[in-house]
Amino acid sequence: MLKLITALLPLLFASACFPDESISGFVEPTAEYHLVEIDGAPFDGTATIAFPEPGRVAGQAPCNRYFAAQTADYPWFALDGIGASRMACPDLNLESAFFTALEDMTLAEVSGDTLILSNTGGRQMVFVAR
Repeated sequence: MLKLITALLPLLFASACFPDESISGFVEPTAEYHLVEIDGAPFDGTATIAFPEPGRVAGQAPCNRYFAAQTADYPWFALDGIGASRMACPDLNLESAFFTALEDMTLAEVSGDTLILSNTGGRQMVFVAR
């Protein structure tokens, strides 16, 4: 067992030298991006997305807090294991639209205070940091 640990130590140290290649490495970790539109239409609810640490996503959907792992290298975007609280509110239809769109996104673009998530099918979500 000691030989295995000794053999794996250089790999562990080498992986620590590589920067975060997910979107988390390309945004300000304290920034919170607010959704302003989905597919060109203004979003009438309140929803946010943030990247608090490498490979992690967290935010507020119209009703519930959520979190997930961001598993693709930038500029690709892929969420895995989306979890959310389960509170009911009058905006559950907006929350459903938000999560459906978020799960469809496959590309990310960060420019200044704007984050655009999109996919090859033409869907798009535009967020602005506040």
